[in-house]
Amino acid sequence: MTSTSSSTHPPLTTDRLDLRCWSTADADAVLGDAGQAHWAHDFPAEGDRVVAGLFGQNPAWLGAYGHRLVVERESGLVVGSVGLFWPPGEGTVELGYGIVASRRGRGYASEAARALADFALTAPGVHTVVAAVELSNPASVRVLEKAGFQRCSTEADQARFRFPPPGGHQER
Repeated sequence: MTSTSSSTHPPLTTDRLDLRCWSTADADAVLGDAGQAHWAHDFPAEGDRVVAGLFGQNPAWLGAYGHRLVVERESGLVVGSVGLFWPPGEGTVELGYGIVASRRGRGYASEAARALADFALTAPGVHTVVAAVELSNPASVRVLEKAGFQRCSTEADQARFRFPPPGGHQER
């Protein structure tokens, strides 16, 4: 991978979180299982390892509209990641997220997903953010609902959501 600094793009800030772009050093540490002092004890999760392994094939994911580490501002620890699968197609971009088990149930995933979805809509030509979740994961369904996404379809084992819902943004 070529060197990319997360300082190129400022973090997105929410009430309790900083969402900072991944750097190649972050990805290398995740892939090398080189735990960092600024990581929660259970970071990275499997999804973080998968994403880190795909940066070489998807360099845009390291950009401003790509993937971000979720940093708990109170502790300064990385507690998960949230990302856009860039580039968009026909004005739509997909969002994914994951918070480590030790920090689940605090609303971090909804807070991060909402912030990144709002930010995605500032990109030229992007009008919709979508996400898919397994129906066997009701907590993830609640994350998207709390973030202001609306279910737009349900298949055998998966629900698809969109943001903003038809008619524009929902109030928080």
